[in-house]
Amino acid sequence: MAVRVASEIGAEIISVDSMQVYRGMDVGTAKPTIIERKGIPHHLIDIVEPSDEFSVAEFRRRGRSIMASVDKPLVIAGGSGLHFRALVDPMTFAPTDPKLRAELESAGLEELITELIEADPEAGEHVDLANPRRVVRAVEILRLSGETPSARAAREEAREVRRYQAEIDFTAVGVDPGDRLDKRVDVRLGDMRSGGLVEEVRGLRGRLGRTARTAVGYREVLRHLAGETGEDEAFQHAAQNTKKLAKRQRTWFQRDPRIRWIPWTDDVVERTERALEALM
Repeated sequence: MAVRVASEIGAEIISVDSMQVYRGMDVGTAKPTIIERKGIPHHLIDIVEPSDEFSVAEFRRRGRSIMASVDKPLVIAGGSGLHFRALVDPMTFAPTDPKLRAELESAGLEELITELIEADPEAGEHVDLANPRRVVRAVEILRLSGETPSARAAREEAREVRRYQAEIDFTAVGVDPGDRLDKRVDVRLGDMRSGGLVEEVRGLRGRLGRTARTAVGYREVLRHLAGETGEDEAFQHAAQNTKKLAKRQRTWFQRDPRIRWIPWTDDVVERTERALEALM
């Protein structure tokens, strides 16, 4: 769809898929092939090694640089709601430290929650204290910058983000697959399996960094290659986790009032083009 729209308006494409940035992770991220790209430049694909840690802050920096330098319309397509908003909204990202992050991840959750609450009694209003990753990140920010969750939430830019006040104007169309979602996930994972996902992960597993190895599909196949599960079980788990991820992504995007939603139909590409023409 992105290629079709881009070809119609003379645009280039920016991928906002958090895992397509990694070289070699092709099958498991459904990365578009050179042929599928049809000669249209695609940005933020194949830009770092899978062993690298690639933050949303760095994604934003590189993406904003592309947006400032390309003298054509741009089609932003894909995946991660956070990465999309990082490109268009007034978001800033607190510092991070891999050593500190590793230390916090090995600590007890209750201990970290206590530290957070002692520094900010209202932290639970801004951080999901049942989510270990969110708690670790909040404590990491607290230790590195001294800034509490309440202080970050009080910033003007944070209020703009919550109000969906864009920093860069855009027109957005979302496609809702409705009850076709689960079937499409099953079909795509079947294509990945027959397309060599297990072989791809086997070749990459010595080079997958902390972030890359958490990608859905990759982490399940890694467990299979480690002898923890059979191949069929690995793909069953991958399907379950992909469906959960897709539903979380849908919820994230559906909160955004700036997106016009179109149901998935056989003529969805044409409907999207008409919607874009009307909005632009």
